[in-house]
Amino acid sequence: MDRGTESDVPPGQAEVRDAVTGDAAAARVPLAVVVVDHDGLVSHWSRGARRLFGTAKEEAIGLPATDLLPVSGALPDQDDDVADRDRAHAAFDGLGPGLETSLGGRLSYPAAGRARLTVAGRGRVDVLWWAYPLVGPGRERLLVLAADADALRRDAAGGTVADGGSGPALRTGTVPAVPAARKAPPAAAVTPGTFERVAPAFALHTDFPGADELARRLPEILPSMSVGESARIVSQVLELGYPVVEFSHSDRVPVTPDWGVPRRAERRARRERAARAVAQGLPVPAELADDEGVDLEYAAVREHLEFLNEVSGRIGTSLDLARTIEEVSRAVVPRFTDVAGTYLREQVVAGEGFPDGVPDTTTMWHRVALEHTDEPGRWDDVVPVGEAMPFPAHTPFFQCMTSGEPVLVPRIGEEMGHAIASQFDKRDIRPLITHRSMLVVPLKARNVVLGFMILLRHPERAAFDDMDRVTGAELAARAGLVLDNARMYTFQESVAETLQDSMLPHIPARMAGCDIATRYLPGTLLGRVGGDWFDSVKLPGARTALVVGDVMGHGLNSAAMMGQMRTAVQTMAALDLPPAQLLRNLDDLAQRLGDTYLATCLYAVYDPIAGELHLANAGHIPPVLVRADGRSELLGLPTGAPIGVGGVPFEAVRVRVAPGDRLVMCTDGLVEVRGEDIGVGLATLCESAAHPAASMDDACDTIIRALNPREGRKDDVALLMARLNGIAPDDVAEWRLAREPAEVGRARAVVREQLHEWGLPRLADAAELMVSELVTNAVRHGRGRPVELRLIRGDTLLCEVDDDDHELPTLLNAGPSAEFGRGLRVVSTLAREWGASRTGGGKTVWFELTLPRR
Repeated sequence: MDRGTESDVPPGQAEVRDAVTGDAAAARVPLAVVVVDHDGLVSHWSRGARRLFGTAKEEAIGLPATDLLPVSGALPDQDDDVADRDRAHAAFDGLGPGLETSLGGRLSYPAAGRARLTVAGRGRVDVLWWAYPLVGPGRERLLVLAADADALRRDAAGGTVADGGSGPALRTGTVPAVPAARKAPPAAAVTPGTFERVAPAFALHTDFPGADELARRLPEILPSMSVGESARIVSQVLELGYPVVEFSHSDRVPVTPDWGVPRRAERRARRERAARAVAQGLPVPAELADDEGVDLEYAAVREHLEFLNEVSGRIGTSLDLARTIEEVSRAVVPRFTDVAGTYLREQVVAGEGFPDGVPDTTTMWHRVALEHTDEPGRWDDVVPVGEAMPFPAHTPFFQCMTSGEPVLVPRIGEEMGHAIASQFDKRDIRPLITHRSMLVVPLKARNVVLGFMILLRHPERAAFDDMDRVTGAELAARAGLVLDNARMYTFQESVAETLQDSMLPHIPARMAGCDIATRYLPGTLLGRVGGDWFDSVKLPGARTALVVGDVMGHGLNSAAMMGQMRTAVQTMAALDLPPAQLLRNLDDLAQRLGDTYLATCLYAVYDPIAGELHLANAGHIPPVLVRADGRSELLGLPTGAPIGVGGVPFEAVRVRVAPGDRLVMCTDGLVEVRGEDIGVGLATLCESAAHPAASMDDACDTIIRALNPREGRKDDVALLMARLNGIAPDDVAEWRLAREPAEVGRARAVVREQLHEWGLPRLADAAELMVSELVTNAVRHGRGRPVELRLIRGDTLLCEVDDDDHELPTLLNAGPSAEFGRGLRVVSTLAREWGASRTGGGKTVWFELTLPRR
């Protein structure tokens, strides 16, 4: 198969070659091209078909192929000699049972034959025909090619040959070569008489020596063909002798698309230009030759494909739903249409789940985009973007949304314009739509209509036609998939954000001895939702646990894992575990959950009475400590391995702090940028954290402004800042009580005395009663160690009672005659808040009272 030269056959004609010699058997003759659809109706009828069969295209299109291509009668056996065969053909009127079988859809492989027809005005005509089944998504089922055998004889003999007269006999290996076909294979390709079938591109036999080379080079010649497909085709030709019809990028496709271009007017203009050239004695340029409109039709197909390819490249550049909607609308104006309005279902716009069921007259459709070439503002007031409305059943829009198929209205008449305008309250849109051509195309995904597009062309522009309907449907199918991808991404993002928001704590601005401010920023590039979190936990002794963590990865899974980690940290912090032990337990938990669980975590316990931080780190970036005098430093903590690695020890350190110091903890998304040393970000963090600020919120914003604008940040960010105010010794009172019932009375007395000293006499009665209940329980259930009583004055009055019993008290529903259970009921009723937690040596039961306003 030679790639070197293209055939110079004019479009619409066939170059018939001898398959044995490769030479032209009869040069060039008109070629009849007929395409039959799945219903057996003619969908294409070329000018060559009109000349050969005597039926005009307008009459042939839509008629059963069997009415136009007679198939009655029988052919002789292929084993007969040529003379018998010619005599049989001379007596036969029709194209033969081979074509009848092909038209009936009973042959899955190509066929060929030779027969006689009676054509009005021409008498009996000797015809060669070839039938090729078509496989693909379209409705076309069969391609039929036919040529006048007498014309072949005349051209080959150099003279006229009468029916059945003398002249060179047509060989059984005759090959029709379409305009883009290459030269036929050499003589070794086909043995004479082997198979009376031919192929437009090539016909080979099993002894063809270049089979492997041909299979290898086919994909080079036809870029859309895979290596496997080329091997299959070559195998079919070599082993079975079946012909193969193929069209390269320069072939004339035997269908007649009309893609919104004024074909007849352009062809008329080309003929007039050609006539003027002839009248002036000039040669007619090749591009002006009357080639039955094939060049123009091919250009229309090419423009159609180029447009769809261009649109595909312009839409779906991001997963942002609003941007995708805008891209889809702008892609079709003005090249394909003059006005494009996009409507989407309410669930799609809201970023909810996939809409169910077929839309009805109550379905609300949101107008999300409107592009047009009219003067600015002409459409804005009448059909504003953002409006939601249903559509009644009598409209083309309802027909499109319920059938899921495009609806074409060549011209909107007065009646339809009035019916459409009736839905727009107090707005007359008839001047905008009447006499325009309209195409309504559905935006579908997974066989569900997500929305639709209304396309309108100006009255002076060519109306939409069937080819435009196909183009619009293909465009809408691609746009629907892109919109569904954006919708699914938006929905998943919304779910993940909701999940993450529910998991991120609402930390109070003030805890015992410290003020806290936090910030969370979603990611910007790889996924808005991640696994960063922060938390604070109230601990016994007026202490506060501060936590910042980062689950590796992004998306819903990371957010879910973050929730599990945060819950585990809260639970273990409530047990008052030391920081290193807590991280050790968290690592063990991650190992049990699975080897995909990896996270970093920084855990700090602030003791405002002792003025101390107790910290442990699991692979996290170090915190920044800003001293009250404005100095800032990165705390040198043992880094440790991330949670989930397993088998790595964690170490804790203690750091002395003073009132007014600030602790800044964040995740690496704030300081890390791809391609840049993380040390640069940490230095910026230290510098920005030291800037004076009027409030904690202002201090957080200063850090965010200094670091967030950095190019390329993709990760989410968690930031926690705590101002360590401490608790003065004068605000703390402690007593040790023996495990004797008499100590209960002493406890009541010292509490009353201390509250009067602090100027809180109004709290004395309630505090004395609750302390009496808690100390009584401690004396009764303790195991030997003295009971500790502590009062702490801060934003609230905090009272704590410690004993060496590890069993936590339970609130009981005590009846009037119950001997036990009423003590905690009293505490629960009188206290602002109360609770109990285990400690290393036993438990702590505590309550808080609101300080009276001064």
